[in-house]
Amino acid sequence: MTQENGDLDGLVRKRIRALRVAQGWSLDELATRARLSPSSLSRIENGQRRLALDQLVTLARALDTTLDQLVETDTDDVVVSPMIDSGHAVLRWPIRAEPGMTVMRQRMTTPPPDNPAALRAHSGREWLVVLSGTAVLLLGNRRLRVETNQAAEFPTMLPHAIGTAGGPCEILGIFDREARRGHNAGKAAKTG
Repeated sequence: MTQENGDLDGLVRKRIRALRVAQGWSLDELATRARLSPSSLSRIENGQRRLALDQLVTLARALDTTLDQLVETDTDDVVVSPMIDSGHAVLRWPIRAEPGMTVMRQRMTTPPPDNPAALRAHSGREWLVVLSGTAVLLLGNRRLRVETNQAAEFPTMLPHAIGTAGGPCEILGIFDREARRGHNAGKAAKTG
């Protein structure tokens, strides 16, 4: 085994133990969840037993993480710069660990549309928090005020739009892959 593989082996064993302890679980509890004997789990954590891929997959599931996260070693791109869309006053950051997910920060200065036909629906989910000001979220037949530091989460299959209430507001949103695609398609239709 190379030094690099030995380092990865030790790192994975430490992560397993750290995640177990963070959950507040004993060896017995994690062993039960992973369908291992407590002594096998102890030997895995202490480096006295070989790490087998099938056991790592089972342990990752039991620890509510992924195999990729359990064995990840790349820490080069920790800081990510935003993609800037100045035409829409938007900053976007991709989430590397969740391909397709995007974080977006936007300053809004206009109220939501008055025309119900302007509401959009598309696949996906959105989560947003108001950083400053007050936002108005039109969601189906509902009109919701979202104040500074309040958040909203909703399925985007409900017709929706967001705007301001009485002045500028700034929001931070997280979009899954389908929601991001729906918004990109909507912008393309407006500019096309």
